[in-house]
Formats: sequence, structure tokens, C-alpha cells
Amino acid sequence: MLVVDRAKQTLTHDTFNNLKNHLKNHPLMVFNDTRVVPAKIQASLEFNSRQVEILLTRKLESTGWEAMIKGLGRLKPGAKFKFKNSDLSAQFLRRQGNRAHIKFSSGKKLLHYLRQNGRMPLPPYIRRPPDTDTQTLELDRKRYQTVFALRSGAIAAPTAGLHFTRSQLKILREKFIDVARLTLHIGPGTFIPIREENFVLHKMEEEYFQISPANWNKIARAKKKGQSVLAVGTTPTRVLETQTFEKIIRKTVSGWTDCFIYPGWKFRQVDHLLTNFHLPKSTLFLLACAFMGKHLAKKVYAEAIKKKYRFFSYGDAMLIL
Repeated sequence: MLVVDRAKQTLTHDTFNNLKNHLKNHPLMVFNDTRVVPAKIQASLEFNSRQVEILLTRKLESTGWEAMIKGLGRLKPGAKFKFKNSDLSAQFLRRQGNRAHIKFSSGKKLLHYLRQNGRMPLPPYIRRPPDTDTQTLELDRKRYQTVFALRSGAIAAPTAGLHFTRSQLKILREKFIDVARLTLHIGPGTFIPIREENFVLHKMEEEYFQISPANWNKIARAKKKGQSVLAVGTTPTRVLETQTFEKIIRKTVSGWTDCFIYPGWKFRQVDHLLTNFHLPKSTLFLLACAFMGKHLAKKVYAEAIKKKYRFFSYGDAMLIL
């Protein structure tokens, strides 16, 4: 873990097990409790038996889903999908940009099929061929899920949370931190690379978020009494920064956010950030740069590369104070 002190402009090398040593004044740590759905499934086209990989990205209605499908350009509306060892079926309705809208024969059967046969939507640089053994796939289900995951709906894990174990969280909660949760169901938009020459023109895709009254009020009280807020990851950061937390509430706050944070953003809610190391041309990298400042961010990433910190989803952690 690389610890970045913005006030002192210093970098400290440590291990994640020593996180507690860097937490001062009992901060409120905010987690994203989204749960990753095993949303990648294999199907075959009814008319020619061609194998098709489907990644479900968003539920539209009880049996309707938005999905990413390899070979989408070759599909025609009305094409039907079959699923191995199941009477579940689906129909391709239409193309919407680079996504497909498909309708399943049964929502209940789909959920059962996902539990039994769905694969975790690992990042594309982690390859799992069709003949991957069952043990590896089961390990994926365990490892690509935070220990505090609760509400199903994401196609990617909030990776800053993957560092935590249950025992470590217990110790932190007993002595070093307060805890609040919110939900942001991570979709493809979080990872779409920035292709605009002027990154300000990049458009984020909307993602669904939810904050219960109990958790909202924890955050509101923390802000009122001056307790620092430590966001575990970029996804809770994006939700926190779109809310005001000025008053106590009684009803759940929910909606869709396309919040895009880049250098120049004035952070109002988040005081500290725990995150991973992100790749250039990503919205995640720009958020980290916005939080640290351009000069310090260059120093941090140069040091991370020099010391061979691991990047990507299963990479090392960075605590920005």
C-alpha cells in the first residue's frame, strides 16, 4: 500500500495490514456494498447453433435486459437464443448503440440459470476460456466479490474493497473507524476509456445508486460534527460528491448518476480516499488525479511504477490522506 499525504506532499510505503496505523481521528469509512452478478452466460443461436457470449449489463423490466453481445452486428431482431441444459430461452429485440435489448422467457428461470451457470464478469485482461474448470470458476465467484457485498446488480467489483477481510474489518470497526454503506451498481460506463481529445467532453453512462436513511444520516451527522469521511473506492466517491447530506432523512435516496470527476473538481464530501492504481485514459485515473492534484499525482504514479506496484483490479492499494 502506498500512503499519500496531500498536506505534507509525502509518500510512504507500507502494507495493507497496517491500514489502521494511518487512520487518524476515527474517520467514517464509506463502502459500496454492491454485489457482482455472475452475469456472463453462453448461449447458442436457434437457427444455426452458433455460440454467443452474453454479458447482462442492466435489468430493464422483469424479463427484459440490456446486454453486451459479441457479434452484435450480425444479429437481426427476432433472433432466438437457447441455453445448454435448460428450457430457458431469449429473444433479441433490438440494438441500442453498442448494446442489445433482449427478452428472456422467464425471469425466475434466468436467475436460476445465472446461479448455476453464470460466470463472473472479470475484467477482459483476465481470460477464462469456455473449458475453464469448475474449481477456477468457483474461486472467481469468491475472489471477485467484496466481503461486505450485499445488493446484487453490478457487473464489476468495487475493487478498493477487495483488499478487506472480515477479521480486519471487525478490528477496524471496534477501534479505529465508523462505517457507512451505500450502493452503486457498477456498469460498463465506469470502465469505458476516454477517447475525446478534450476529456471534459467525455460522457459517463448513468449507474443506479441507493442510500438508506440509516447510512445517509450517519454521513450527515459526520459532516455536521466535522468527522472526516474516507471513501473506499472511486464509486462511493462519485455518489457522495453528488449529494448534500445537509439534513436527516426518513426515506431511502436513490436514482441514477453520471457524475464525472476530473481535475478541477472541488470535493465537498470526501476527505480521504482509498483506491487502487488506475490506467491512463480512464475516468478512474482522472478522479484520483483530481483528488491529489496534477503535480502530486505524477509523483505518485512515477513512484508506483518505479517500485513495481501492481495495477488493475487485483492490484495494490493507495491511501490518499
